[in-house]
Amino acid sequence: MKVFMLLVWATVPVFFAAYHYGPGQQKMVLDDVDQTVKKAQQAEADQDWPAAVQLYEDALAMIPKDRVAAAHKIRLQRDQAMMFAGRLPEAYLDLKAFLGELEQESQPDQKLLASVREAMANAQYYVTWTLRLEGVGKNDWEPFIEGSRQNYRLLAEQAAESGDSSKLKKHQESLEAVIRLAEIGQKELQGIPIPKQCQCKGGCCNGVCNGKGKGKGKGKGKGKGKKKNKDHRGASAGPPPDDGGS
Repeated sequence: MKVFMLLVWATVPVFFAAYHYGPGQQKMVLDDVDQTVKKAQQAEADQDWPAAVQLYEDALAMIPKDRVAAAHKIRLQRDQAMMFAGRLPEAYLDLKAFLGELEQESQPDQKLLASVREAMANAQYYVTWTLRLEGVGKNDWEPFIEGSRQNYRLLAEQAAESGDSSKLKKHQESLEAVIRLAEIGQKELQGIPIPKQCQCKGGCCNGVCNGKGKGKGKGKGKGKGKKKNKDHRGASAGPPPDDGGS
């Protein structure tokens, strides 16, 4: 019996080491990811968008490759934060790639797909706004607003099919805002305070198209984030920031 007990005690450190360097190690990593995401969300609440983006980037770098669903959610949150951090072109390009990847999956997560599509439609809307303020011609900005219109229309149709009246109303309002932006005159557009998402670093969104701006718009506002933009729903206001990734 004594020999058996000694053998049992001798194996305890082995089992402990196996757990620590196996499942235990991964749990520590996941805990770090969770804490980093919470810090990013707090940065969003404080409207410190550059810090939020960096923290989401840190979380993505840490998360194990097999945690695909969690990585997708963090990626969406990162892209949404980018739009408020003056990095609209980067957000648009990654959302475009992200949406394409999901559409190619045989069985994509439909909720995630809808959230990414909504974020993409939102980005397309604000890219259009920025390009128009830069003086880019209609042939260059029209594909973006048309893409936004198609995405919001699809989302509205899906909401109607599922019987979700709240989302249907939201997407219909966003669709109406897209149509207004396409039809509003240049002078009237320049007189509206520019949304936070449109304030790209360097003052341009030409990184997402081949057009070259001929001039910057007038009357740029100083919106401070999601809350203000949600309330900015005048005749030419755009869709409120999507919240699919939160």
